[in-house]
Amino acid sequence: MPEMALSDLKVLDLTHGISGPYCTKLLGDYGADVIKIERPGSGDYARQIGPFPKDVPHPEKSGTFLHLNTNKRSVTLDLSTESGRDVALKLARRADIVVESFRPGVMADFGLDYPILNGENSALVVTSISNFGQTGPYRDWRASELIFYGMGGELYSTGLADREPIKMGADVGLYQAGSVAAFATLSASFSAREAGQGEHIDISIMETQAGSIDRRMSMLLAYQYNGELSGRSADGPNGLGGYPSGVYPCADGYFQITSGTRYFPRIVKMLGEPEELLDPKWHTPEAQSDPELEAEFDAFFYPWLMARTKYQIWEAARSANVLSGPLNTMEDIANDQVFQSRGAFSNVDHPEAGDFAYPGRPFIMEHSPWSIRRPAPRLGEHTDEALSESGYTADDISRFREKRVV
Repeated sequence: MPEMALSDLKVLDLTHGISGPYCTKLLGDYGADVIKIERPGSGDYARQIGPFPKDVPHPEKSGTFLHLNTNKRSVTLDLSTESGRDVALKLARRADIVVESFRPGVMADFGLDYPILNGENSALVVTSISNFGQTGPYRDWRASELIFYGMGGELYSTGLADREPIKMGADVGLYQAGSVAAFATLSASFSAREAGQGEHIDISIMETQAGSIDRRMSMLLAYQYNGELSGRSADGPNGLGGYPSGVYPCADGYFQITSGTRYFPRIVKMLGEPEELLDPKWHTPEAQSDPELEAEFDAFFYPWLMARTKYQIWEAARSANVLSGPLNTMEDIANDQVFQSRGAFSNVDHPEAGDFAYPGRPFIMEHSPWSIRRPAPRLGEHTDEALSESGYTADDISRFREKRVV
């Protein structure tokens, strides 16, 4: 196999949950050697997050943890002890990157904050991921995906105008923060190699949401330019300006279409150019805002939809160049032959959880492969291996175990 893009990077991973582990997963899946530090006994709390095979909780079988920690090695280490701190410092001396996601101030409590780490390894890049950043009056506040989504501005514009806002998606914000952190970390690592000097990166999950490409960026620009506030549509998701536009039911689920005045002739073509829709009344500029005409169109359109599956509708839509797509279930996506053929999923056989298909590579590089070289580690699986590489003897490691340092 050709050399992987990041195979010369060593990463010390002090993260937990979703954002931090996703950052280090992206580095590890493209070749970086990632040593994940976990608390002895319990490990990363993501080990307790489902889904689990057959819905039976087990710390070595969490689907969330297994996905987020491929290609990593697990070392158990109690950072609150002096010996644990010394081991972490020794590991950091050999690393190019440290990524941590503790609350601001915790790394200083451990004696592992950036000034200390920089003193041990001046070329080290240290990335800190926290809810609201390392400085400012919000820095110690707790938060969740729902809070980030709300404070980031976009929750205000989702849902019906006469009802309370409704959050969309699951942990999208946390994953995006991990992506931003990976990009920032790699950018700093290139600079560190050129200049021989590392730096501290401050990632605020909240700020990655306020500047998110998920509508927030355009909404922020709209406000800055003309004071416009994003709002919720009175008509819900189908109130997108003209018809048919939005999500519609069909024989086996739902289908989404984007149309309007300019594209209405394509809709007519998609429907087989029925005589009822050839009347000039449908093709005036006013037709798309006429509720009576829309109701008349719906009386024809809905029966047509309900007589067809979403893939039959999609085929007709594509032939007429209608911007559209099926609303896939997770089963649809997992079984899509196009996605399968491109390697969008990868099977991983874990010694505890078994063999499952995981979401695969996020992008394809022509000469630098992506691969799952090892499944997510069992808790502490690589403690002896990683400590031995750092110069500790078997007796040293045994003493650490006796003192519950590892």
